[in-house]
Amino acid sequence: MTTGTEPIAGSSLNLSGRSRLHKLMGFEIAATGSYVPEQVVANEDLAALGCDSDWIVQRTGILERRKAADDQATSDLALHAARQCLERARISASEVDLIIVATITPDHASPSTACHIQRALGCIAPAMDVNAACAGFMYAMVTAGQFIASGASKNALVIGAEVMSRTIDPSDVKTYPLFGDGAGAVLMRPSSQQKGMLSYTLGAEGCGGQMLCIPSGGSRLPLSEEAIANGEHFLRMEGRSVFKWAVRVVAESARDCLTHAGVSIQDIDSVILHQANVRIIDSAVSDFHIDREKVLVNLERYGNTSAASIPLVLDEAITSGKLSSGQRALMCGFGSGLAWGTAVLQM
Repeated sequence: MTTGTEPIAGSSLNLSGRSRLHKLMGFEIAATGSYVPEQVVANEDLAALGCDSDWIVQRTGILERRKAADDQATSDLALHAARQCLERARISASEVDLIIVATITPDHASPSTACHIQRALGCIAPAMDVNAACAGFMYAMVTAGQFIASGASKNALVIGAEVMSRTIDPSDVKTYPLFGDGAGAVLMRPSSQQKGMLSYTLGAEGCGGQMLCIPSGGSRLPLSEEAIANGEHFLRMEGRSVFKWAVRVVAESARDCLTHAGVSIQDIDSVILHQANVRIIDSAVSDFHIDREKVLVNLERYGNTSAASIPLVLDEAITSGKLSSGQRALMCGFGSGLAWGTAVLQM
């Protein structure tokens, strides 16, 4: 029996010449919001599990992360971020006409976490989840942008939210320290054709799915006492292989997007990468000779929050004034699937 994650014969993880580039204009980010749980887990707090603080810092750049309370689910984090976003946008929940939540840690297998958000906000709107892991927020933004471009949405609420702490095996000392919990939200609405994504690409290389996966809990391998005893309900990651793939996918997709948009890296005001590992970010800085001050990082405080990482950074960038109307951001999410999403955003 197959697990559905075996490499596909003859497949390659090389993007060269295969990225499909598109343009998506006519929308803007009206407001952002974010939320992280109160509990801070420092590297030193993980020593009892056998995790080495110095190793974590040297290999990842992470100093601490947030952990959801026992009574908090993904929708609780997402709702905090959503309400802050709507308050800043100065619109009522009743005006929201689309809700998309990017997450791999939904409250339930069904209904969607987005439906929980819709119920809590009290709006009447289509609501759905997007599962593209660490690339999920980019997938969700593009999806919402298409709704706006078609005229089907005027106030799209897009949220990236995760409770990753519930998916990681505490005995896996190389993976457990990497992840944290949090949520970020944006409200997208119609704008002039001068705003939006000057270029974007979405893609997936499913032949690498076994590198980063949760084996049990789906229809292929339902949860059972045996699966739980074997730890197959926890995230498994081939760290070295994923790292090499991520470095390549960031460089290649970013170059493709910049070329398609007709801009150079010098025309970019902020670089917002998925916050997975500081070495991946350092590699991008080296590859593109980017001014380090343009590369926005909060990895050291929150760790890898999967689909929440890009909106968390985006919220900090906009609220701090580092990214404002008329400026451009290069954004890239990458992770399990293996999936990626990269865009040049014109604010």
